[in-house]
Amino acid sequence: MTRRVLAEFVGTALLAAAVVGSGIMATRLSPGDVGLQLLENSLATAFALGALILTFGPVSGAHFNPVVSAADWWLGRRHGTGLTGKELGCYVAAQTGGAVAGTALANAMFDLVPVALSTTSRTGTHLWLGEVVATGGLLLLIFALVRSGRAAVAPAAVGAYIGAAYWFTSSTSFANPAVTIGRAFTDTFAGIAPASVPAYLGAQLAGLLVGTSLVAALYPHAGADADDVVVPQPSHRMERP
Repeated sequence: MTRRVLAEFVGTALLAAAVVGSGIMATRLSPGDVGLQLLENSLATAFALGALILTFGPVSGAHFNPVVSAADWWLGRRHGTGLTGKELGCYVAAQTGGAVAGTALANAMFDLVPVALSTTSRTGTHLWLGEVVATGGLLLLIFALVRSGRAAVAPAAVGAYIGAAYWFTSSTSFANPAVTIGRAFTDTFAGIAPASVPAYLGAQLAGLLVGTSLVAALYPHAGADADDVVVPQPSHRMERP
């Protein structure tokens, strides 16, 4: 468990560093061109996410996201698979702490104050709706891949989905409570004002409900494969009766 929690902490930290760091680099390389900045930010994030899932997936499942971990626990509990309640708490704590640490790391790498509260207000019903769509769609994708035996393509598919969701959702697809909290600690392109965070978290929780409901409706036995979220973990499968 210590190894898995460490993987979630480091993986989420590097994901947050990729999101924030690429945002800072984009504003420096393409000043005044917000569209190009978003393209650079989204591409870097998508590629980094795929690489991180490949790196940490065999250790912890590479959730890096409390809603993924919560869905894994919820859908797997009837089948005796997935995370236990205690493991879920450990994962969420590691992911949140990792996101804050990764944001501070990104700030420091670009010679900024490691911790600076964001002043970028992100509020509005349309943005919250975007978060519901982004989060629900992410969960549906992950569990559809697992249930259909295609978890091996999760690194590419999840990275592609997040990269695309930067563009087709109004909120630019945070879709991750831990990284949302982390991004409150950078006053840069990827930041979100602390006052905007609670509503985003609420929208992501709504997305969790939508996503798990769709998974349950479309893939009724998805919970039986919860041990394989996001990528297969051979040691877990061997332990099944």
